[in-house]
Order: sequence, then structure tokens, then C-alpha cells
Amino acid sequence: MIQFLLNDTPIAVQECSPSLTMLDWLRTKKGKIGSKEGCATGDCGACTILVGEEHIDANGQLSWHYKTINGCLLLLGNANAKHIVTIEAVTTGLYPTLTDLHPVQRALVECHGSQCGFCTPGIIMSMLAVYINHQTYPGKKAIIHALGGNLCRCTGYRPILLAAEKAYSYERSYEPYSAMAANFKATLFADLDDIPFLKNGPRKFYLPQTAQQLVELKTHYPHAHLVAGGTDFAIELSQNMLLPDIIISLCQVQELSQLTDNNGELQIGAALPYSQFVELFYRYYPESKELFERLGSSQVRNSGTLGGSLGNASPIGDPAPLLIALNATMELLSSAGSRTINVADYFVDYKQTLIKSDEVISKVTIPKRPESLKLACHKISKRFEDDISTVCLVVAVEHAQNIITQARCAMGGMAAIPKRAKCVEQLLLSQPLHVSHFIDAARAISDDFSPMSDVRSSANYRLTVSKNLMQRIGIEFCQQVAPINSSNNNNIAITRISHASL
Repeated sequence: MIQFLLNDTPIAVQECSPSLTMLDWLRTKKGKIGSKEGCATGDCGACTILVGEEHIDANGQLSWHYKTINGCLLLLGNANAKHIVTIEAVTTGLYPTLTDLHPVQRALVECHGSQCGFCTPGIIMSMLAVYINHQTYPGKKAIIHALGGNLCRCTGYRPILLAAEKAYSYERSYEPYSAMAANFKATLFADLDDIPFLKNGPRKFYLPQTAQQLVELKTHYPHAHLVAGGTDFAIELSQNMLLPDIIISLCQVQELSQLTDNNGELQIGAALPYSQFVELFYRYYPESKELFERLGSSQVRNSGTLGGSLGNASPIGDPAPLLIALNATMELLSSAGSRTINVADYFVDYKQTLIKSDEVISKVTIPKRPESLKLACHKISKRFEDDISTVCLVVAVEHAQNIITQARCAMGGMAAIPKRAKCVEQLLLSQPLHVSHFIDAARAISDDFSPMSDVRSSANYRLTVSKNLMQRIGIEFCQQVAPINSSNNNNIAITRISHASL
């Protein structure tokens, strides 16, 4: 049985399709049609809802934290023990007056931030999350970041941004959701020996709470579909009409949701959402913001996980090139024990990896940052935010007395798997830290990769932009530009790379 709180109503579900999303359940089973289906792929934000989760702070105090999630990507089973808040709960009453509306709704009305209204419910929920989590107006940049996953097809963003600020000018609205959730949680009896589940005939959804339960299920169902945040898996369900017999969710396995800082060595649980570890990651690797802040939207980063990205084994998954360049390792867990492999060795071929049928990814370990490390992360995509990479390039070098002693270069979108550029690395190794050597290394990208042409770009563009990025990284690392003559150039286009050029 799956139990959660929907607005102010406790819900218990047992007989239900394991692949049903929260959006479809809300609209077809509960008649709550305020959450809209725009794309069903997590791109438009029309289905945005709030999900409340219980957190324990450093002092051991319990509190409820609310974040935005795309209803179209949240599997119903993953809502267990959570608080789901939809647009219907923002303001109660059949015919509320303007002053009865929640401040974010009232501000949107007074700033003329809605026309057709289709996208408005999702926009309001994103604004509401900001309002709940910030007692004072956090600034325009924070609002833009929070609304990065919400499209507005007719109004335009200026009145919406004005409304987000104006909401703070009214008398502050009381936030009732945490009290509702606390009362609900007190009624739940948590027995870790009982695995929450859904079933529909022979099809089943399991939500193990411990690593032991997880590996036992994976041993019993070796061909089960594993899911964490579901940001890619849910798209297969809705777009490709996938109907798996057995789904095992990792999102509530305690051991897979931990974050540990061992004096700079980071151990990140495979089921821990990006939004819960990136701030610590930035502390040691601030250069990684280029990737993580553009990885999906706030809604996606609140759900997506490293384990899910690696498990999906996509050649365009943004975290993989970064993890490879940092020489990260990953732990694979099974009933026979655990083993550790390098992320760089994990990928074999398109959608093929070293993981065995009875194994699951349990955690990723990022080594302590060497003092001399220089790191650069660059992503090229058609949209700046919430888009798939055309090219993702990460370079990490170590140096001593201005000589490169270690070089790791990894790329995504250039082959069937995320992989190292070993020819590039060899040309950088033992060379002085100078732009000219990065220009020389850029030529070797053609030796490492033979990219394909597809709807995102041509193979020639991928090669050209990768060479430009390598030169740019050389400039970033060395803070100087070496003279380049015609014999040195070798058709490397020295241009300013802009997203508009895509």
C-alpha cells in the first residue's frame, strides 16, 4: 500500500497501475484538473506541483520542506509518505475575492500575468515554492531560476516576474502545509519490514526502504525496471507506452539517500536528488555550476539523481563527463556484496554498461580535490537552460611548476557513450601550461571522436565547437592568448561561441 497526503486529505492506494504518474492520477482518478498536461516530458512546467518531505536538521529537529516537481514525471508510488500540494489547495472557497486569494495569485492577477491560463497553475506553484522558502523577496535572479522550468505561451515573462516581487508587498500569508503534513505523518505507522507497493494484476511497483530490501528484490526480479527520480523513465512510460511488469523504486532507500563529506571526498547516494547535494559540490568544484545549473529545471533537479543518470547510460547525460574527468568511482551493490569501479570504465557501448543483472548503483565517490587542479565544464545546447546537450566538454588538469602532470578530458554527445578523449590527454600531458598546447590538443579531438549528425547539430559542428571549447579552456586556464599563425591554425575556427549560433 502507498500512503500520502493530498492537500488536506490522507490517501491510501494499493490497486493501481505501477506506471501511473501523479499527473494522470490527479486528473483521471481524483478529478483535480487544475494541474495541466502540456508536454508530459517535464519541459513546460504546466503540471508543476509541490511535494513536501520531512527533513532533519543538524540539531535533530524535524521540519517539512516543499519543492517543485513535475507531476508528469512523478510516479504515484514515489509519493509515499509525502505531502502533495496542488493548485486547488492554494486558495480555498468556491468564489474567492481578490483579497481572499493567496498573495502569489493576487499579484499575478494585479500584474496581468495570465491570459489563457493554461500554464498559470504551474507558474503559481513555482512562485508559491519561492514564497514558502523565502521570507523576503529573494531577488529577480532567484525568481528567474525558480521559473526556469515554466513556459508561458502567451503572456510574456515580465508581468510574471513583477508579480513574483509584488507578492511580497502584501501581508504575508500563513503557510498551513507543514502543520497538515506533521499531523498526517503522526498517523502513519512506519515498519521497515513492510515494503510499500502498488499492484495491478501481475504488474507491481515496489518501494524498498533499506538497501537489504532493495538487493533482495533485485535478486528476485533481475529484469525489473529500476527508477529513482523518474525524470527519464516517466517519459518512456508516457511517450513510448512502456508497460513494465515490475518497477523497483530506489528513491526512499535510506542508504542510497545519504551525502557524506570526508574531508573533501564526497560520497553521494545514488538516489539523492541533485538539489540536495549540488551546494556542497559547488564548495569544492564551483566550476561545475555550468553543468548542474543548466541540467534540466528546478523541478527536474528536485527529482533527478546521479544514480538515475548513470543507470540510464545516455551518451548525452551531463553528469557523466564531469564524473569521468574527476576520476570518480561508483559502488555497485548486490546480495553478494559490493564492488567499486571507475565511472570511466562503467560505459561499454550505447546503453550498455558493466552493471550485472542483480546489481544496483548505490553511491558515487568524488575524490578530494588536488590543490593544483584546474577544472573547466562547458555545455552547448540550443536553449541555455532545461535542454539536452549538443556537446558537453569537461577538462581537468593538474600541474607542477607550470607543467601539466595529469590530464583528463571527457565528452558527452560525441559518441555512443560518454568517454575520455585519450589522444587529447596525451598531447597535454607533460606540456607547459600554455594556450598553444591546448590548441594543439584540440586538433586531436577528431582522432578521439567521430560524432554523428542528428536533429541537434551536424557532426562537423560538434567537432568545430569542441575544438573552440578546448581553445577557450586553454585561455581560461592560462589567462593568456598565444600568438597563432596560419601554419598553427589548421582550420580551427577561432570564434565566439554563442547559443544563438546553434
